[in-house]
Amino acid sequence: MGKPGWVETRTLLPHLCFLSQISGELTSVAHAVSLPAESYGNDPDIEMAWAMRAMQHAEVYYKLISSVDPQFLKLTKVDDQIYSEFREDFKKLRIDVLDPEELKSEGAKEKWRPFCLKFDGIVEDFNYGTLLRLNCSQGYTEENTIFAPRIQFFAIEIARNREGYNKAVYTSVQDKEEEKGANSGGDEGANSGGEEEKGANREGEKEKINKGGEKEKDAYKEINKSGEIAM
Repeated sequence: MGKPGWVETRTLLPHLCFLSQISGELTSVAHAVSLPAESYGNDPDIEMAWAMRAMQHAEVYYKLISSVDPQFLKLTKVDDQIYSEFREDFKKLRIDVLDPEELKSEGAKEKWRPFCLKFDGIVEDFNYGTLLRLNCSQGYTEENTIFAPRIQFFAIEIARNREGYNKAVYTSVQDKEEEKGANSGGDEGANSGGEEEKGANREGEKEKINKGGEKEKDAYKEINKSGEIAM
């Protein structure tokens, strides 16, 4: 059974109905970064496959920020460059709760286009279609999700991680885990159970730190593995 707050396949299934809506946005994403529309094709089956891949990518990413303190995550090999360029071009953009107009309006597209094209050849599959959360304290639901080019996702999520906004997800999941552990341990006796719980907590913290380091190292690999099919 997955950790509370994690996005699993069964929790995504009720939202699969909006995949057709997402896949329909693939061409508009292509236009947003000035790439040939014919590069993306217009086969509904192919577009649906891309949308499914985007959902898999979203699931992997949400698991990462739920299990590792997001401020320590490295999503690409050029995180520093992406963040620096992003905050240079979008100094005042609010990223905790995104306004779709700041991403999708014609004026916004004109501003985002040159930023995205800076990373052509630098970030693999920079224009790959990716799901982006509007409110970073919430998960990938139909109401909280928009479609964006991959480099736009990286720019906003790297900033959310570095500026502490994504920690709300991590903290919420960890609090639920601790509460669950406390409740399950309470039935085994006050004395021996208390000592064992303290020991378990200490060991758990060591294990969490070790696993956290491993997950940070593998974050880039996992994110990219989930996006093998590029737009």
